[in-house]
Amino acid sequence: MSSVAVLGAGAWGTALAVQASRAGCAVTLVPRDKARAAEIARSRVNPRLPGVALPGGVAVADTLPGDAEAILLVPPLQHLREVVARLPPGGAPLVVCAKGIEAGTLRLPLEIVAELHPGRPAALLSGPNFAHEIATGQPAATVLAAADPALRARLTALLATPEFRLYGNEDAVGAQVGGAAKNVVAIAAGAVIGAGLGENARAALITRGLAELSRVAEALGGRAETVMGLSGLGDLLLTCTGPSSRNFSLGLALGRGELLADVLAARSSVTEGVATAPALVARAAGVDLPVCRAVAALLAGETTLKLAIAEVLARPRRDE
Repeated sequence: MSSVAVLGAGAWGTALAVQASRAGCAVTLVPRDKARAAEIARSRVNPRLPGVALPGGVAVADTLPGDAEAILLVPPLQHLREVVARLPPGGAPLVVCAKGIEAGTLRLPLEIVAELHPGRPAALLSGPNFAHEIATGQPAATVLAAADPALRARLTALLATPEFRLYGNEDAVGAQVGGAAKNVVAIAAGAVIGAGLGENARAALITRGLAELSRVAEALGGRAETVMGLSGLGDLLLTCTGPSSRNFSLGLALGRGELLADVLAARSSVTEGVATAPALVARAAGVDLPVCRAVAALLAGETTLKLAIAEVLARPRRDE
């Protein structure tokens, strides 16, 4: 039986542990907090993913097992560096399951891994997946992105099931950009609905947001066609329309007039788009990103929702 370790026991990490067990792996779920690890081990339920009992094939520990054939990294993106830095050198390939751009360094997830563990095999898992649906075995598809085709095939065979379909992609840059930027656009989509501007406005914003994802991907060395797949368009549609989306719901609250600090203070989970928005704008300096720039300015308190909408609508007319 293959062995898989999952570092990070939020809702998504727990769901991936359940999925890896469903795929026939012996799984060790490793929360970042030892007390939390002990509680989940005792109750066999993670409060971050209520109603889902861990199957017998999932062990919970506070240390990384030495026999893992793959290590899934599932912390919030802004904590990825800390988690990767603690990993021993060499060993199993790393699968990053976090989305975003690191504040300060402006690095993409796999760039963080390459900096800290140069030469180590690494891949990215990214797509339109809500944790609870994956954990309960509902059908879904996602992308396993890595330049090495043998690594893609190996990891796909390890993690896929008929209900959880994995598609390989060699364009890891495009997949990372799609997963990061869609959270920013989702905040804008939520704000549009929260402000009562209607479904027409949301559809237009999603479409123009997709164009921004494509421009960023190409600017950073990825391919526009990757953004048209599961790790771009698919994830964008889910995040901009699903009520379970943390980024959409945050935008919804902002559109209704709530303060960002109040919304974040009431949450126990991370809303990745908040940190990603300014990092994305900085990393893609010079790229035409009216939607993403408006979101970054709104989150920074540099504009109001009314002014941000007016500025986007006042852009010069042109052909699509």
